[in-house]
Amino acid sequence: MLQTLDRGLETLEFVSRNPEGVTVAALAAHLGVHRAIAYRIVATLEARALVARPSGGRVRLGGGVAALAARFEPQLRAVAQPRLAALAKDTGATSFLTVAQGAECVVIAVAEPEHGAFRVGYRLGGRHSIHAGAAGIAILSGRPEQPTDPEAVRCARRDGFSVTRGELQTGAVGVASPLRRPGAGEAAVEACVGVVAMEDLDVERAALLTRRCARSFSSVN
Repeated sequence: MLQTLDRGLETLEFVSRNPEGVTVAALAAHLGVHRAIAYRIVATLEARALVARPSGGRVRLGGGVAALAARFEPQLRAVAQPRLAALAKDTGATSFLTVAQGAECVVIAVAEPEHGAFRVGYRLGGRHSIHAGAAGIAILSGRPEQPTDPEAVRCARRDGFSVTRGELQTGAVGVASPLRRPGAGEAAVEACVGVVAMEDLDVERAALLTRRCARSFSSVN
């Protein structure tokens, strides 16, 4: 039973990393099982709308995943808010929690520092390309390594955090770290925490505190 559950979860992860979809044969090879077993796994997940296989073609994520994500985000925000408040206080910068949605990053929680003459506005629901900004680079660094990864993503994967300057807003400095699950090399959820401030941000301290904040999520992912 546990092996079947594990294979089902691994199927969802494998399919999620391939937005163009995967064949059942490729899935069977990835799982190391007979194709008939892969078909049964797909059929079970399809019955729950967690995957879809239009006209018997490639297997893609189904609408049920979006429904689960919609229920998960409020829980994630509730867990994040006190952590973000502490991060904003300790760094004197605006802190944020960002999740990946397709090719974009979406801000789902924000905390402002209590003091500071200049603040960088970071609004809830704000979106930008996943290939830009500290948040996007951090999230990409939490994914499995790819030969086409840009240098910024490679550095963030090595260091555990990303730093950008003036990329999304002139004069702003962003630092972000991906959320990871214990003992895993890739993100448990496509998300990151970070801070953004003007040019006087202490990047070294912000990176240390942001990584520590991101690690604090490992017990709740």
